[in-house]
Amino acid sequence: MSAVPSALLAPLFAPLAGLPGLRAAHARLPALARLIARAVGGERVIDLLFHLPESYIDRRSRVALGAVPPGRVVTVAVEVVRIERPGNDRQPTRAVVTDGTGFAEIAFFRGFPAARLAVGARVLVSGKADERRSFVHPEHIVPEADAARLPAVEPVWPLTAGLLGFHLRRPLAEALARIPDLPEWHDAALLRREAWPGFAAALRALHMPAEPPAPAPRRRLAYDELLAGQVALALVRRRRRARPGRALTGDGRLRARALATFGHALTPAQAAALAEIDADLAAPRRMLRLLQGDVGSGKTLVALLAMLRAVEAGGQAALLAPTEVLAQQHLRTLARLAPVPVALLTGAVKGAARGRILRALADGSLPLVVGTHALFQERVGYRDLALVVIDEQHRFGVDQRLLMGGKGEASDVLVMTATPIPRTLLLTQWGEMEVSRLREKPAGRAPVRTTLHALAALTEVTEAVGRALDRGARVYWVCPLVAESETADLAAAEARFALLRARFGDAVGLVHGQQEASLREAALADFAAGRTRVLVATTVIEVGVDVPEASVMVIEHAERFGLAQLHQLRGRVGRGSAASFCLLLHDDSLAETARRRLRLLRDTEDGFRIADEDFRLRGGGELLGTRQSGAPGWRLADPAGDEDLLHMAARDAALLLDKDPGLTGERGRAVRTLLALFERGAAMRTLAAG
Repeated sequence: MSAVPSALLAPLFAPLAGLPGLRAAHARLPALARLIARAVGGERVIDLLFHLPESYIDRRSRVALGAVPPGRVVTVAVEVVRIERPGNDRQPTRAVVTDGTGFAEIAFFRGFPAARLAVGARVLVSGKADERRSFVHPEHIVPEADAARLPAVEPVWPLTAGLLGFHLRRPLAEALARIPDLPEWHDAALLRREAWPGFAAALRALHMPAEPPAPAPRRRLAYDELLAGQVALALVRRRRRARPGRALTGDGRLRARALATFGHALTPAQAAALAEIDADLAAPRRMLRLLQGDVGSGKTLVALLAMLRAVEAGGQAALLAPTEVLAQQHLRTLARLAPVPVALLTGAVKGAARGRILRALADGSLPLVVGTHALFQERVGYRDLALVVIDEQHRFGVDQRLLMGGKGEASDVLVMTATPIPRTLLLTQWGEMEVSRLREKPAGRAPVRTTLHALAALTEVTEAVGRALDRGARVYWVCPLVAESETADLAAAEARFALLRARFGDAVGLVHGQQEASLREAALADFAAGRTRVLVATTVIEVGVDVPEASVMVIEHAERFGLAQLHQLRGRVGRGSAASFCLLLHDDSLAETARRRLRLLRDTEDGFRIADEDFRLRGGGELLGTRQSGAPGWRLADPAGDEDLLHMAARDAALLLDKDPGLTGERGRAVRTLLALFERGAAMRTLAAG
């Protein structure tokens, strides 16, 4: 929400630059405010308040100089007895101090605080001493008479270049003073049971502590954020359930013909998922369901059968893919199995061909269409779009998922993802959707043997690839993800392509995202047809590439990828009957966490277990793509570490809305404030709409 949520919360959504000490007469944000805004991720008071410390320094430990432990933060009360000036600029200025039990030095290589360390001065010094009792640039030196100025417990906030901790103290004190008297949105019994402080008290306990904070303040704030998320998702889900749809039923004739062409029975998991989808399609409300299946679990077949149910009921169905490569792959699958016409609509389809498709969609003679976002452009009209299938390779927001069916008056929506999603992310990111899971693979899928190799063994790996080629294998060689830049990825791919081309000649092809679509398609076609048998690639092959003859996958610098992405890439092999292999090349000196992650991938092909473990090791991050770590969209909560609170919040939200669907009661009105505080725009609009 861009506007101030309410008059009550206006002080918290006011600009940072308005805080005392950060004001400027001629600049929107003065220099210090800009630095703080960069560190806290926003330009408002609330952004500063939600920028919690990552640790604390306890300066309460007072010790005698004769017993100072090296390497530990301590505070000593001393008298300055001598100042030693350096002989050159490379030496420090030293103050020799004593407390009667021993002597120590305070050393400064620059900026010696002469006013505080004059001979005879009695001061408190707080910092770490080395083995020789030398305090080099201690963090605090204050006159003994001003002991109250020394923080007993000092928060350590995440900072940015040019910003120090003391820069945040005064603005934070001002921000804490501006927190209005907010209604309590939690149940009183819960607060007593958990011994949680109020919202403002929790923030004060973390930002301005008198002693190292107990877990309660941070858990209370984490629960605030999680409850806001769960209430928002529950409201959106209820809104969707209340939106009228229509019942889609069919006689099964089109499905029977598609399955006959497919030639295999559905797996039990596919049959169960299809039954859940059919129940939604037959209900007089709009469907919004996530079909979650591991690599090779048969999601596309289930989606096609759902689309054919919509056609049997007299409607049309569209399948949305994030890339043209994947859209073309889906077209090939649907065109082979569907007993009705299907066409491709992407930005590359132009002229007369595009005109024919648009007319056929408008008059209903084209029942199935596959494409990219071109399917939902304003000039694309449908006679009766009954079902939209979204192949979810990048995460849409809640509102976007609800609006993707906007081309039909009452379109049902089925979202597919090949990335197994941890249970925690299902609650936090997908909670407004029903979920069907495909936990098994169709018969005939060959297991993939995964092995780990240090990059020092690159020559041996290359020779092993040569032996595989001699046996007739086809090989993917994925280059390292070196940055969030396709250009950097391309440089790595081209360098590897040149080396492998020198070794294997014209059998080596290259594909990457910056190629023109025609060149990329030609490179993929050459590999699929066997004209090239080694395909050097960036992650453009992660989805939408289906070459059953490919049985070897080599991934360089595997530690730079998320496990979900490695699992997706590994899924490009093992699609035929031949024994398949995935070779993960990693840095010679691998951190233990990275080694554990790669071992997990080596030891299991269960994508759901991989997703859950990766979430706990690295956080949620983006399920696909270059940024793989960190929990997305959470400032106070850690859904992995706070999983118990997440499940509490889900139950609390459901009970609250069962009792007070419109949030009009005393607690309900307080929860409205919570939603505004955490800027849950979709939920606020739902409440405003009644």
